[in-house]
Amino acid sequence: MRFSNGDQLFSLNKSSNDCICPIMAQPALHQLYYDPNIENKNLAQKWLMQAQVSPQAWQFCWALLSPDKVPEIQYFGASALHTKISRYWSDIPTDQYESLKTQLFSQIACFSSGSKMVLTRLCVALASLALNTMPEAWPGAVSEMVRVFQEEGGGVDGRARCLALLELLTVLPEEFQTSRLPQYRKGQVRGALGREWGSVCPLLQQLLRRTDSPGAVKARVLRCLSSWVLLDVPLSESEGLVHDCFSALPDPELFDTAVEAIVNAISQPDSQRYVNTLLKLVPQVLALQEQLREAVQNGDMETCHGICRIAVTLGENHSRTLLEQVDHWQSFLALVNMIMFCTGIPGHYPVNETTSSLTLTFWYTLQDEIMSFESDKQAVYLQVYRPVYFQLVDVLLHKAQFPTDQEYASWSCDEKEQFRIYRVDISDTLMYVYEMLGAELLSNLYDKLGRLLTNAEQPTSWQHTEALLYGFQSIAETIDVNYSDVIPGLIGLIPRISINNVQLADTVMFTIGALAEWLADHPVMLSSVLPLVLQALGNPDLSVSSVSTLKKICRECKYDLPPYATNIVAVSQEVLIKQIHKTSQCMWLMQALGFLLSALPVEDILRNLHSLITPYIQQLEKLADETPNPSNKLAIIHILGLLSNLFTTLDISKQDDESADGSAPPVKTAPPPPGPNPVVVVLQQVFALIQTVLSKWLNDSQVVEAVCAIFEKSVKTLLHDFAPMVSQLSEMLGQMYSTIPQASALDLTRQMVHIFASETDHFPPIKALFELVTSVTLSIFQQGPRDHPDIVDSFMQLQAQALKRKPDLFLSESLDVKAVFHCGVLSLKFPEAPTVKSTCLFFTELLPHCSDVPPVARVVQEDGKLLIQAVLEGIGGGATRSLMDQFAEVLFSLNKHCFSLLAVWLKEALQPPGFPSSRVTTEQKDNFSHQILRERVNKRRVKDIVKEFTLLCRGLHGTEYAAEY
Repeated sequence: MRFSNGDQLFSLNKSSNDCICPIMAQPALHQLYYDPNIENKNLAQKWLMQAQVSPQAWQFCWALLSPDKVPEIQYFGASALHTKISRYWSDIPTDQYESLKTQLFSQIACFSSGSKMVLTRLCVALASLALNTMPEAWPGAVSEMVRVFQEEGGGVDGRARCLALLELLTVLPEEFQTSRLPQYRKGQVRGALGREWGSVCPLLQQLLRRTDSPGAVKARVLRCLSSWVLLDVPLSESEGLVHDCFSALPDPELFDTAVEAIVNAISQPDSQRYVNTLLKLVPQVLALQEQLREAVQNGDMETCHGICRIAVTLGENHSRTLLEQVDHWQSFLALVNMIMFCTGIPGHYPVNETTSSLTLTFWYTLQDEIMSFESDKQAVYLQVYRPVYFQLVDVLLHKAQFPTDQEYASWSCDEKEQFRIYRVDISDTLMYVYEMLGAELLSNLYDKLGRLLTNAEQPTSWQHTEALLYGFQSIAETIDVNYSDVIPGLIGLIPRISINNVQLADTVMFTIGALAEWLADHPVMLSSVLPLVLQALGNPDLSVSSVSTLKKICRECKYDLPPYATNIVAVSQEVLIKQIHKTSQCMWLMQALGFLLSALPVEDILRNLHSLITPYIQQLEKLADETPNPSNKLAIIHILGLLSNLFTTLDISKQDDESADGSAPPVKTAPPPPGPNPVVVVLQQVFALIQTVLSKWLNDSQVVEAVCAIFEKSVKTLLHDFAPMVSQLSEMLGQMYSTIPQASALDLTRQMVHIFASETDHFPPIKALFELVTSVTLSIFQQGPRDHPDIVDSFMQLQAQALKRKPDLFLSESLDVKAVFHCGVLSLKFPEAPTVKSTCLFFTELLPHCSDVPPVARVVQEDGKLLIQAVLEGIGGGATRSLMDQFAEVLFSLNKHCFSLLAVWLKEALQPPGFPSSRVTTEQKDNFSHQILRERVNKRRVKDIVKEFTLLCRGLHGTEYAAEY
């Protein structure tokens, strides 16, 4: 591969490192920075990366730092130095350490008055050298750095030397955090750096306290402190410097860096040990309140933000420690009130302020700490802090209020979205606060809302009403309010709300939806709210809130809705015909109607179904006669989607909504009424029409998917009640798949196998369908399956399901088990991870049947080695590392069910040199084989063995990537 720059041409190949020199690097860098052609840039970057790691880099990097070079070239030279030192330290002879250190000191001195970016890279290079040599080869590294840069000479002025030293001291801890040092070395170096703090601290204090120190020096000092405290410098040892940081806060140029230093210092995990220091910090934070108020008055968001960060960091990280200092309870309460001020900071988030959101997690933390005390202590703290949390609720609801309509209209879409997320965060906080305040919180909100709606003398804004309702909604959505005595009053107040605004109407809807479970226990109140919901259905602006609320009510209260069913169906039909709602809301509405109809007598269900879906059936008949085109395709998919969603929830069998612990799916507790299921009746009536639609749209995967979805959702809902349709659906599926194979047809077949394969009456059509789709798919494999990974994925899932539910299907003479096995082996080599996962599942279901399904036993015995080779190929690097657990499952299953064969296959498969990877030795392969064969019980251990081996195969063992893995 070659890239050019003018008349120069450079080869990019393995031998190119032999001729790397500084002259070549310059045009390459020019090409990287200035060539508009992206391909040339990429080639240049690749060559430069090779150059950086080449042996010649030690020579050319110094030449590239020459003063006559432009900064971009000098920067590359400095970066190459850092790369060599940090990643190839072992290449450097011990006797060269001193000269390398001296050269780096010299270069840093030269660049202290030059390019800032080059200086930083050189400092990082020296920092890396220090980390690799301390404490043995370079004891007192930091002390020496300070001494060298404090010495005058070299024609460099004192300010430049000072800034260069501070840059070096700043990047040293940062380089430590990102270094690739082995774990044992990290501990040694961290200890050595900790001991060096004694050399750094006095220097930083001196520079920060000197009145003649330039602002740039003080800012660099603060950055340096920020960097060092991340090494867990004891807070007691940095106390003086932290105090100096507070003194720097009034200076606008130092404010941001001072905030960062304070926050980093007091948020270190170890800092809670230093109680006395923390107690001294509280008055210093409280003293910032005047500066905070001035910033609020002046609209200085940055200053507000910074001071709030300091207060919240102290409170959030040390709540328990400060709570336990009972003699200082008033000062901590003052800090809590300061944070309350930050929570309620004037203005609307995020347009006028961005500070209040920082405080929300503090309130969680404080509550957790209070509630974790023993009951007697907790009672004392609650006496003090319950009133604070009631005040917090008022503040949060005020912050959640919408601005005026005019102001809100001027907000950008991004600002509106940020405000929505902010309100969700407030909602979560209110829900959490309820755990502390309990039913009294709901009573408090109810009293406020009642006064607001019944006070005729004082006009109220819709924003205030909406915020109080939002508070109710936040709590009712997640907390069981069934025992609250204020909910009946709230339901009574809702019709009195004057709804003249979309946001208020939305919140009214969502609040009713949040109370759906309560309404199920108090059905007499349905008549108060249902008319509001049905009225809102006709408003497109309330589409999401009204439809989702109706769906919740129909799901939770369906057995109490028959008196309202006619009206609900009529209103729903009207809005569907008028096409008021978007597609997703139409689907939700159909689900709501499915829940509603489920509780009616069968004859009423059939009558309502006829009324509801007849217009769509007529439209579908008309569309089926038309020549296929994009517009009628969308209409067909929409109608089929409506039917799918209706049948998803229309279930006439009574169910327990959940098990006692809420972990199990719904359980049918009573048999359905006698006679055919209404869904089956409808499906049988429209079956011929669906076949007609399919005949014209069989080439379109989206239409086929929509057709399959109707039956798949019906099967999942009805289960064995779907039985009357098994035969004709099996026949239609077979015809569909034989004509044009599609994954959705296989997924529906899998669902049918899952439910009906074990039933004697339905086994023949299921068996015939299974054999047919298997045969058709095998022919796809013969033609080349790479273009159909979705079909292969679904096919493997189907085979796995068949083995799990009815392994007798593999006893059939019509089923070519050997061919299916070979398809599985081929599928293991697909690049698509989901396909490989499904294939591994197939093999883990297949292998246990070696003992009871003779055709399976034969093919595994004859061709099992092919399976082992494919699995090893994937582990060796042929598949993504995320699949290693699945390959381990296959190996574990082989070991459990084919132990003697596996021992032979592993030996034979691992014998060829370079397989499964050229990076593993024969000894490592033998070790892997022995480890696998030893583990026949502990699946977790097999997964660990496979993960370790795959890292070896990929050359990643012992790297930072391995640590993440």
